[in-house]
Amino acid sequence: MASSLALKSSAALRSFSAVSTTKTTPAAVTNVALPKFVGFQGGAKHVELVQGASKSFGEVAVAQMGGKRSCSCAAQMVAATAAEPAVTKTYDFDTKIFRKERINLAGHEEHIVKGGRSVFPLVADAFKGIKQIGVLGWGSQGPAQAQNLRDTLADINSDIKVRIGLRKGSRSVADAQAMGFKEEDGTLGDILDTVASSDLLLLLISDAAQANNYKEILGAMKPGSTLGLSHGFLLGHLQAQGDKFRDDINVVAVCPKGMGPSVRRLYEQGKSVDGAGINASFAVEQDVTGTATDIALGWAVAVGSPVIFQTDLESEYRSDIFGERGILLGAVHGIVEALFRRYVANGMAPEDAFKNTVECITGNLSQTISKHGIISVYNSLNDSGKKEFEAAYSASYRPAQEILLECYEDVQYGNEIRSVVLAGNRFSPKEGLPAFPFKTIDDTYMWQIGKKVREQRVEGEAGPLHPFTAGVYCATMMAQIEVLQKKGHSYSEICNESVIEAVDSLNPFMHARGVSFMVDNCSTTARLGARKWAPRFDYNLTQQAFPAVDHGEPIDQELMEAFKNDPVHQALSVTASLRPAVDIAVTASLYGVRKELRQ
Repeated sequence: MASSLALKSSAALRSFSAVSTTKTTPAAVTNVALPKFVGFQGGAKHVELVQGASKSFGEVAVAQMGGKRSCSCAAQMVAATAAEPAVTKTYDFDTKIFRKERINLAGHEEHIVKGGRSVFPLVADAFKGIKQIGVLGWGSQGPAQAQNLRDTLADINSDIKVRIGLRKGSRSVADAQAMGFKEEDGTLGDILDTVASSDLLLLLISDAAQANNYKEILGAMKPGSTLGLSHGFLLGHLQAQGDKFRDDINVVAVCPKGMGPSVRRLYEQGKSVDGAGINASFAVEQDVTGTATDIALGWAVAVGSPVIFQTDLESEYRSDIFGERGILLGAVHGIVEALFRRYVANGMAPEDAFKNTVECITGNLSQTISKHGIISVYNSLNDSGKKEFEAAYSASYRPAQEILLECYEDVQYGNEIRSVVLAGNRFSPKEGLPAFPFKTIDDTYMWQIGKKVREQRVEGEAGPLHPFTAGVYCATMMAQIEVLQKKGHSYSEICNESVIEAVDSLNPFMHARGVSFMVDNCSTTARLGARKWAPRFDYNLTQQAFPAVDHGEPIDQELMEAFKNDPVHQALSVTASLRPAVDIAVTASLYGVRKELRQ
């Protein structure tokens, strides 16, 4: 009964749905010269011709230019560039300390290092010469990584000090003190004092704060010390500014594939089950001492990562900023909002609608994907369920991918990075206008219903697997995967940024207490992006995908065959074999989350 309701049309739904039933085929990409915005002269916008975009846009642009007037469409866009080749990146690295293992993902050879408590003793060798690790930032990642590092170093009887750097008078000082960091023993201090005295400095302040303060921070670092990032955003900002890192320091990144509270919670679970933790990528941007790779690997092991894979800083920030606006946070929020309204409009009880959207995705669907892969969701359905899945998948794939491609290229060409910096500046009053801090995102009728559903939830039940919900969710996930494939990302990065982080780290938080508990425990950049892009997915599904189903548009069999045979399924089967032995245990009162979200 619940399944069939998803396919019904209703007057309430049609009142705000598109009515076109024409199925169009995208124009073939041709090598047509298109206008590229190159600058201003005397207030007029000028263009030059470049190769490689769609014919329809090219014809419009050339026609406008032939009419001796500027091309307004080109002038308002980011400069068009030739498409990047779809060549999957592969990496290799040398380590003198850790064991490197080779894996094959979708026909591509990659290398990983496995962590776990049994590997902790090697951290001492990786950190040789380091006397102090400074941690700047007390948002999502800072508290988790600082505590994990401190506990690991204590476990191996290391005398390396972990010191937190905070502004004097910061509201976070009391929180850091509650977690055991004290001024009296030198583990808590001023920001610049911490920077100047640290051999490894973890810069975990918000991305906007990094953009506004990096010159002062980098300027205070010791020559030969190591700058550690957990996100490549700063590199993207430096590229946009025509700036670069100091050339006398190491620059590395360790990027856990989950929010800070997940990093801490699974580390704690790993004290009794070796190998529990959050996977991480690592990157070496600069190595002036010859030890940067092992420092990065030691850091990843010390914060509890069970599997560590390599990337580069630019690929990391592209995939990460993009991913959190996509299926990790923004898209899944938009999906459940759109589906909940659809199901209720089609006659489903609100409690059942919540179960068949949010509970379906965060429960049964996430568990199935985590342990058996995306294709196993489809294979687990009966014949009628598969037909419903296919209808939802076929109708949702391109509407979702349209947004995903736009989002990726906004990140790629700097628009989204600039947007984050500007949004961060709006958190305080400026130019006579008030401040615009974060507002709640879970106080609507749908999320109030969710509170009732969670109160009545039976412990241990996985919840329903609704074929239509599964089709929409899997279509969006696969559309994101295809964008990353076509943009040349490695399969380890694709699997982690599109699948593993979603089902193993983030969705469990929405399962515990709703969408805000998931989104607002993440970084400022992630919270901004989720709020900005979630409505776009909601809109495209409501206006394009659902009407296509209601109008009975035929299932795109070519698209379904591509889904069934996508090489990512083999890659996910390998990553599933590397999965930690335990699931994250998220409770509504979990400590380590943002103070305003604690119960």
